[in-house]
Amino acid sequence: MPITPATATHSSSNGTAEAILLELVDEKGMTIGTAEKLAAHQPPGQLHRAFSVFLFDEQGRLLLQQRALGKYHSPGVWSNTCCGHPYPGEAPFAAAARRTFEELGVSPSLLAEAGTVRYNHPDPASGLVEQEYNHLFVGLVQAPLAPDAQEVAQTAFVTAAELAERHTRDPFSAWFMTVLDAARPAIRELTGQSAGW
Repeated sequence: MPITPATATHSSSNGTAEAILLELVDEKGMTIGTAEKLAAHQPPGQLHRAFSVFLFDEQGRLLLQQRALGKYHSPGVWSNTCCGHPYPGEAPFAAAARRTFEELGVSPSLLAEAGTVRYNHPDPASGLVEQEYNHLFVGLVQAPLAPDAQEVAQTAFVTAAELAERHTRDPFSAWFMTVLDAARPAIRELTGQSAGW
């Protein structure tokens, strides 16, 4: 699969552009069909499979990314390390590893499942809706980052206290606190109680 910007199309194996499809799911996370990416995010939104990654350094600091200003959905806001959607039939774990490399130019040295969370978050700025059944992953990053400027404006490693301060000051994605809170048990297991997560 080629490295792709988060647009509505990607290149197929024969070099033509085709719509990016998302996997539609029911309330239990069972696949029930597909929908084009942008259409799935139009109000009221269609429930679809997604993933969110939280990577930490050896000091227990969370890697945040600021989404690139050119993204059609939630541009310029801060969010977790990586998030996105598996292609239909792609395992969420594989999609999480793929997109982390595509966006940040790094492969996690550890990546573990951390549960799922279901939410419905309208984005007031874009008018789009996140109706997602989200697979959560936590892990470690130990290699230097090489972010793709089409995906990521900037990155930052933050402690729990620094995140709390930054969250009151900077714009964050509509889904950020929901996925962070859902992943906290696995984050605490990974980083230890002393890290404050």
